[in-house]
Amino acid sequence: MNRRDFVVAGLAASVAASVEGKALAASAHLPATAPKKKMNVLYVFSDQHRECSLEGKAHCSVKAPTLAKFSRDNFTLEQCISNYPLCTPHRGILISGQWPQQTGLGGNGEKLGNRPNALGHTFANAGYHTGYVGKWHLDGNEDHFIPKGELRQGFEDWHMWADTNSHYAAWTYDQETGAKLQDASKTWTATLMTNDALTFLNKQKGGEKPWMLVVSWNPPHPPFDPPEMDRSLYPQEGLEVRPNLQLASATYKPAWPQLDGPVKLRHAEQGYYGGITGIDKEFQRILDALDATGQADNTIVVYTSDHGEMMGSHGRMGKEVPHEESAHVPFFIRIPGVTKKGASSRELFASVDIFPTLCSLAGVPIPSTCVGRDMSPVFSGGKVPHTDGVILMADRGAASIAENDIPTYRGIRTEQYTYAVIEDGRWLLYDNIADPFQQKNLCADPAHAALMDKFDNQIAAWQATCGDKFDLKKVVHKISTYQS
Repeated sequence: MNRRDFVVAGLAASVAASVEGKALAASAHLPATAPKKKMNVLYVFSDQHRECSLEGKAHCSVKAPTLAKFSRDNFTLEQCISNYPLCTPHRGILISGQWPQQTGLGGNGEKLGNRPNALGHTFANAGYHTGYVGKWHLDGNEDHFIPKGELRQGFEDWHMWADTNSHYAAWTYDQETGAKLQDASKTWTATLMTNDALTFLNKQKGGEKPWMLVVSWNPPHPPFDPPEMDRSLYPQEGLEVRPNLQLASATYKPAWPQLDGPVKLRHAEQGYYGGITGIDKEFQRILDALDATGQADNTIVVYTSDHGEMMGSHGRMGKEVPHEESAHVPFFIRIPGVTKKGASSRELFASVDIFPTLCSLAGVPIPSTCVGRDMSPVFSGGKVPHTDGVILMADRGAASIAENDIPTYRGIRTEQYTYAVIEDGRWLLYDNIADPFQQKNLCADPAHAALMDKFDNQIAAWQATCGDKFDLKKVVHKISTYQS
């Protein structure tokens, strides 16, 4: 047995022992040969929810009491980083367990082909009933039905929603026939997605098989148009902004109008915070359903996001860049009988680590194709091999620099530093401890040259593992004139 198998077996046994102990205490009359059911897994993620926009964070007005309580009562990974902070690339990493260079998902609109070791297949093959609800964004232009088969990546109960940026006009399909199902009431789509999730949970009550469900809401992704009851909680005159706000140059990306004054920014903030409040309510509905169906004590629950939102920081809206507002996301987890109230870790954790970690928590064999780390021991107070940093990236092309858009970059995020290099030289270096709002770029400081050399070597070592084509050697000895 190798080290990873040993860790997987050990944690799975501790989770199983906790659940089985509760079951035996409640059902002492059952025969000793009664089958032991594995833990269910509920993985919930929103789109574009940055870590700094949580209730109680500095310079943040957001109200999200359910998430605040869930984090207090359970386990928080404080350093969860989106390796590629964009919808399709992140989702490709989540579902495949591989880098974009290995799947071909280097941007939005790409298609994930047949992946026999995909997340859904892996859990289904281990005896789980698998379900997916919400935004998919892994099959190009998704205003079309995805029939049963390989492109559902092993998810059996299938409720993918189309046109998800239309928060009151998106639709789903009958998973068997492909008939378009669109709600005529113009209800907020996140609520309708939650309804699908609740239907799934109710069907699993008392079932013999363990289940694994992924729920993917689109809000607080733009357009920032939550229900009015949630927007109205944030009067414009009371909203806080981050110290690194640069309003004059802030633009929505990719398709929303310029923020040419404080009124538009305040309006966007109202909608963004209102969207977070809205999904907070939907998360409460899901937790309530687990309680009502008697499944809470046997279900691992995760809340996280695919990436963040700049909201005017560094003169930007949107995501994709390596800054904290874009790449640093929440990650809260409840493992009944294992995680302790208020526990947390600052161990670096990234998108690529999610797939193997979920497998290990459920006692499911980790596919050999997964390239991330199994972080499951951390949740029970254990240790994992330390990492010196996690990879950051985006692929946009050199032409985007001339358009003041997002450049192609490769970077690394350590506990202290964020570093990135683009196609015409070293781009940025921030000390996130001394400079938490990343306002002092240290890239041109000779005192940090050796540190950047070290980071370049780490990036190059990673490139060799996945066939990354970014020409690091061509640019590392130059300082880019491009600034975010």
